[in-house]
Amino acid sequence: MLEVKNLTFKVNENGIERSIVKNISFHVEDGEMLVITGPNGGGKSTLAKVLMGIEEADEGQIILDGEDITSYDINHRANAGIGFAFQQPPRFKGMTVSRLLSLAAGRQLKESECCGLLSRVGLCAQEYIRREVDSTLSGGEMKRIEIATVLAKRHKLCIFDEPEAGIDLWSFSMLIQQFEKIHNRKEESLILISHQERIIRMADRIMVIEDGKIGAVGSREEILPRLLDKGDSCTCMNR
Repeated sequence: MLEVKNLTFKVNENGIERSIVKNISFHVEDGEMLVITGPNGGGKSTLAKVLMGIEEADEGQIILDGEDITSYDINHRANAGIGFAFQQPPRFKGMTVSRLLSLAAGRQLKESECCGLLSRVGLCAQEYIRREVDSTLSGGEMKRIEIATVLAKRHKLCIFDEPEAGIDLWSFSMLIQQFEKIHNRKEESLILISHQERIIRMADRIMVIEDGKIGAVGSREEILPRLLDKGDSCTCMNR
């Protein structure tokens, strides 16, 4: 279970302090899927980075399965059981896809295991396994490889920042299937940041973040009709 208490993150722009995440508190139960949505620029991706330890919170607590991980850096949080997929994945010149997947798994993967992970995200494994994770890969290819790195290891909590961005419809359908499998196992909690209605409809609970604050949170049955009625609350949900 993830517990987030009074989380705040601030930046200093030209000598002016501004809060991007403002005193946010929420929780994610074991095996639950929480979808976070809301207008662009509202603080969703920043919140995800603070949870992963990429950014350091100015105030508040992050507790995972009763363990206070607020002071942990990104490596310690990964070891504690958090997986993360960036909205814009980093590239690593000189590193092969198979090596990246092995690092993500924490052990040397067999070629067949790497191929299986790549196939799960819609990539023809033999075409990618020995390629470098560099600028020769498109944004969509990088996104799918990034998601495969999260699938390479079991976690307590997986965070996906706009997993639908930059991929084609067929690959998106495959990703939906993977999220459904993870969710149905109830062995890992999921946080998905998304504007995509098909993903939002999968949620157990939906949290709307606007201007760095929680605008609404509740069950899918409670929140989704409001989003559909309002229309612009997710900066227009993609259907």
